[in-house]
Amino acid sequence: MGSVPLPADDAALREGALDLDALAARWREAMSASPMTAEAMRGADHRAQRLGVSGWSLMTHAGAAVAAAVRALLLQADRWGSGPILVLAGPGNNGGDGSVAAWFLAGGAGSGGAEAPRVAVVLVATESRPGTPEAARAWDRLERLPSVTRLHAATAHEVALVGHGIEKASIVIDALLGTGVRGELREPIRAAVELIHRARAAGVPVVSVDTPTAIDLSSGDPSDPVVRADVTITFHRPKTGLLTRRGAALAGRVLVAPIGIPPEADPA
Repeated sequence: MGSVPLPADDAALREGALDLDALAARWREAMSASPMTAEAMRGADHRAQRLGVSGWSLMTHAGAAVAAAVRALLLQADRWGSGPILVLAGPGNNGGDGSVAAWFLAGGAGSGGAEAPRVAVVLVATESRPGTPEAARAWDRLERLPSVTRLHAATAHEVALVGHGIEKASIVIDALLGTGVRGELREPIRAAVELIHRARAAGVPVVSVDTPTAIDLSSGDPSDPVVRADVTITFHRPKTGLLTRRGAALAGRVLVAPIGIPPEADPA
C-alpha cells in the first residue's frame, strides 16, 4: 500500500526503532480502510491468490508485521530479553503466521537492532504437523534457527506441561485460531486459551494474530473461554468484529498491517 514497503520488505521494522504509535502511522492507509467481515477477508485472500499473490507471500508479510508489533511492545515495556517469547500456534494459517513471526524475531531474516531472543513455538494441534502447506513450510523452516525451540502439544495435559513456568515468558503470541473460529473450542486449543489466561494474570503481555482466539471477527461475539489481548494485529483492513464493544474490549490495541492484497481483490 502506498510508498511504504510491505512488512517483510521493510527494513525499518527489523531495526527495532518503531514503537506501536510509529507502526500505526506507518500502516495508516490500512488502519484507515473501511472495515470488512471475516467472510469478506477470506474472499479477498482467495481472490488475491487467483490474481497471482502467493499464500506464502501473504503469510510472510503477516508474520513480519506480527514480529514488528511484538518487538515494539517488548521494547516499550522494557521486557526485551527478559525471558523467552512463547508462540502458541494452531494447526492452520493463523499458526503459520505465528511461526513466521518467530522466524523474524529469532533473526531468521538477519539481525536488527536488538539481539535475537529465545523463542519457543508450540504447535497446539492433535496432528504432529500443521495442516496447510504454508503453515507446514513456516514450521519446518524454524528447525534451522538455534534460538528457536519447537514443541508439540496434542492434549490438554501436554499444553499444561509446556506452560509450566509461563510467568517467566517475556510475551505470549496467540496464533491459535483466526478468521475461521466458530462455536465451542475443542482441546487442545481450549487448554491453550486457558494457559494464556494464566500468563496474562501473571503480568505477561499477550499479542493476538488477526484476532484474539475465540472472537468471531464478523460479529465480535466471543466463545468461552476467549483470549484477552494487549495488542491485536489484524491484516489488510479493519475487521468488523474488533470494532464492536465486546470485540474491542478483548482485542486491546488493534493494529492493521498491509500484507499485499491488491485493491481489486476486495469485494465490490
